Amino acid sequence: MKHAEKFAPVAAVIGALSSIACCLPFGLAAAAGTAGLGLVLEPVRPYLMAASGALILFGVWQLYRRGASCARRSRASIVVFWICAAVVALLMIAPQIVASFLADL
Repeated sequence: MKHAEKFAPVAAVIGALSSIACCLPFGLAAAAGTAGLGLVLEPVRPYLMAASGALILFGVWQLYRRGASCARRSRASIVVFWICAAVVALLMIAPQIVASFLADL
């Protein structure tokens, strides 16, 4: 076996580790920042939930109102809206179930 053939796998491992090491501090900082933001925003959580509900209702009104709009709503926009509304409702009703599901992933 040639010397270059022995060196190639080692170089690949070093390259993979260096690419991970480059971005690892940013990932840790993002996770810590998200956790800190969650703690800071906990007192205003009911207001944020009310704002989310109001924006979902505004989305329903925008999507289904019959007015002078000549634009047709697409099936994709309706599906995306209702998926997002279901996610928001699930996070409002059972946030711990969603968090435990995401933690198991």
